[in-house]
Amino acid sequence: MTDAARTALYPGTFDPVTNGHLDVVRHAARLVDRLVVAIGVHATKAPIFTVAEREEMIRTVCGPVVEAGGATLDIATFDDLAVAAARRHGARVIVRGLRDGTDLDYEMQLAAMNETMAPDIQTVFLPASPAVRPITATLVRQIAGMGGDVSPFVPSEVAQRLRTKFRPSSST
Repeated sequence: MTDAARTALYPGTFDPVTNGHLDVVRHAARLVDRLVVAIGVHATKAPIFTVAEREEMIRTVCGPVVEAGGATLDIATFDDLAVAAARRHGARVIVRGLRDGTDLDYEMQLAAMNETMAPDIQTVFLPASPAVRPITATLVRQIAGMGGDVSPFVPSEVAQRLRTKFRPSSST
């Protein structure tokens, strides 16, 4: 088996990294030698964390999990198609997490389009563990933005960053 066959790309915005992302990373790291977590940078999205902040969060929370799974972690950014990013990084697999049937419908459409564009790259779906199925980065951002406690949904380092990011400014 070649190195490329043992490299997977896990694309997303990771804004912020959630326990759901970490769950996918944990499962993926057991299947490959090298996991490339690819941060999507798109003009139409306005993330709350910079690319550098997201890279740091991924390295901090995902690095030990990937290492424990027996793989190496690379972090990259991309502003084009996930299949193009996969090719650039030598990945023959794109990893996607599934929470529910709604995710499955959407992800099946993406996988079919990706397979048409890049038949040599396989999409692999990893089902979310029951405890993380309801978690979405969108909901985490909304809860944090309204001052709610997101600690059940994100790693502690990320919860702290969210508290800092959404700290109410003191007015005098």
